Amino acid sequence: MDFAPDEEMRRAIDAAAEIAAQIAPDYPQREQRGCIEPELRELMGSRGLIAPELPHELGGRGERALTTGMITEQIARGDMTVAYVQVIGSLVGQILARTARAEVAARWAPRITSGQDLVAIGLSEPGNGSDAGNPSMTAREADDGWVLEGTKSMSFAMHASAAIVFARTTPEGRGRGITAFLVELDRDGIQRRPFPDLGTRAVGRGAVDFHGTWIPARNRLGARGAGFTEVMQGFDFSRALIGLQVLGAAQVTLEETWEYTSTRTAFDRPLSTFQGLAFPLAEAETLLAAARLLCQKTLWLKDSGLPHTKEAAMCKWWAPKTAYDVIHQCLLSHGQAGYLTDRPIEQRLRDVLGLQIGDGTAQIMKLVISRHSVPRECAP
Repeated sequence: MDFAPDEEMRRAIDAAAEIAAQIAPDYPQREQRGCIEPELRELMGSRGLIAPELPHELGGRGERALTTGMITEQIARGDMTVAYVQVIGSLVGQILARTARAEVAARWAPRITSGQDLVAIGLSEPGNGSDAGNPSMTAREADDGWVLEGTKSMSFAMHASAAIVFARTTPEGRGRGITAFLVELDRDGIQRRPFPDLGTRAVGRGAVDFHGTWIPARNRLGARGAGFTEVMQGFDFSRALIGLQVLGAAQVTLEETWEYTSTRTAFDRPLSTFQGLAFPLAEAETLLAAARLLCQKTLWLKDSGLPHTKEAAMCKWWAPKTAYDVIHQCLLSHGQAGYLTDRPIEQRLRDVLGLQIGDGTAQIMKLVISRHSVPRECAP
């Protein structure tokens, strides 16, 4: 396994680092506004920083998944919520490339990669949470299309132009009889409601209600009744990306903390000379390095066409927990200064915390790992 960036990867990573430096000062303002500027999305798109792994004919650059991960980590150093644009863009873009009709993918994938539009993904529901394989939302055939009834929770609910949603089309039981659809969110019968979240407010999470919403037959993704199985495969990719997203936020916080403890003095000495402060930060460096390698290995496996579901689940539960623990330690290492809201530490702590919940909890990820480690009859 070789994770060293080649020349093409290095150009992409450098472009992401430039964007990160540009967006970092406005990180608190985006939270206050509750949105990510469309102009920023389009700037990212113009630099090839949204779903770059998609093929050229769909607006991508044919990059490796590993490159996409490194881009995600760099952007998250400046603003973790802006990195969501890239993570969701890659997740949705790959789903469209794999399951959408050619004309639907050709319309929407380039709009995602350019930053022109956001396309959200509605898998879970306010009343179901982790039980995504048992949706209450339904879709029935009518008038050469489908009529949707129900509610979905999703990031970018308040700002997306369209969403991929999962609905029950036949009563076959958990994980079966579920079909995926692309739904334009300006259609009749759609209402959006924001969530008053603790963090990641710039991504505009919320609920989207569908009341008799009709969509054309061409908007179905993949085979009827096979949506859960077909589309869930894309989450192995996004779980590794999320791991690098939160690690980017943690790494920059750790670097700021090393600098702070090297310049702040107590008892006539820099704080970093006290082992009680330096050793926890040394442990944090080790944990972040290990988590990063796990995420990079997962993306390397994807690039190599090898199974990586188990590793992706490891990324999703361990990286957010590690990132949260590291940022928490950094906040404590700053003392009272870390508790102030004029530094980005507390905001990063809240933002990273959300990804210990969203896109698959630690318990669900450990269930996935268990089921890939022992025979099904022996797994939890």
